[in-house]
Amino acid sequence: MPTLSGSAAAAADPGARRDALHAAAECIRQHGIPTYQDPVLTADGHVFTDARSLQNASDATIEAAQHACAAQISQAQFQPDAEAPAPPKLVAAGVKVAQCLRAHGMPNVKDPTSNTHFTPGHGFGLTPDEVPAGGKSNPAFQRATQACEHEINEENRQSTLQELAK
Repeated sequence: MPTLSGSAAAAADPGARRDALHAAAECIRQHGIPTYQDPVLTADGHVFTDARSLQNASDATIEAAQHACAAQISQAQFQPDAEAPAPPKLVAAGVKVAQCLRAHGMPNVKDPTSNTHFTPGHGFGLTPDEVPAGGKSNPAFQRATQACEHEINEENRQSTLQELAK
């Protein structure tokens, strides 16, 4: 989605901005991406969106939605390509996952920071250099992720749009 500037009125009133974000999301849903969820606006003005629903949409559908919804996206000051920093609770949960995975045979896993990319609902994930050779089928990967299931689930929970909105 394009990066567009929005109105000063939406920025000054969080309720108006939430309404504008809803209107932009509704427009996106009406223009070919029916599973697109409303973005959430945090108290400090950050916007989080779960872009996974865009993965199954064709480039043409995304482009058409961008064009059709440009006014609503602008009004909402919605910049889907601009990723907000990870909140402290999510970073803390991610650090616990990294510590657990390292303790269970995955020494290359790094602690996330607020600037580490994450996917709402799925947490930080792992980079290719953090995953052992053989990927998910590697027994060390399977043992570590099973041993750290509780921590991984908590990281995923902390990354949901509902938690990010708090």
